[in-house]
Amino acid sequence: MRANQGRLNKLLVMSLVLGVLFVIMMVLVGADRIAWFDQSIIDAVQGMENEGLTRIMKGFTFLGSSLVATLLSVIAFLFLWLVLRHRKELLMFLLSVGGSEIWNIIIKNWMQRQRPTTHRLIEISGFSFPSGHSMAAFALYGTLTYLLWRHIPALAGRIAMIVIGVALTLLIGISRIYLGVHYPSDVFGGYLASATWLMLSIYIFEKYWKPRP
Repeated sequence: MRANQGRLNKLLVMSLVLGVLFVIMMVLVGADRIAWFDQSIIDAVQGMENEGLTRIMKGFTFLGSSLVATLLSVIAFLFLWLVLRHRKELLMFLLSVGGSEIWNIIIKNWMQRQRPTTHRLIEISGFSFPSGHSMAAFALYGTLTYLLWRHIPALAGRIAMIVIGVALTLLIGISRIYLGVHYPSDVFGGYLASATWLMLSIYIFEKYWKPRP
């Protein structure tokens, strides 16, 4: 019991720390004090531009689109429900992934940051901060890693799941910078916001919903 409470406390502390970092990022963005950071990364990422890399980055952006995220969410939902029969884990999935999407909409409309207007390789509308693609990818792959971890017995399988999830999340975020539709601070802000909510969702799940052994 004491060990379990210690884990819950760590989750709360992690959520708090990540939340504070996100607020700091949000304040810097709102005060326009992070342009130097954004421009240095934009120059580095867009400096690698070539025709083949552009096709690849458009592919990763598609993997982070609402269509793909919704499809993967439905597949994961059905797998948890019909195959693993973990109904309470469905609550965790809905809270984390669905809540992240709701928070993205709320924060975007509060901040109302305009998207970059220079060297845009694709056209997209809506506000910029935080990146919806980054938040959705972090929430989806982070939640799936947490829920499916103990169902993968082999260490190699667990490592592969983490590597694939981290790689996809990072590359989806980088693709948004490369294609000129997000500032780097939008992407990092999205990761921080989604990580904050994921830690809090795991805390709620483990404290109130997780089946006891």
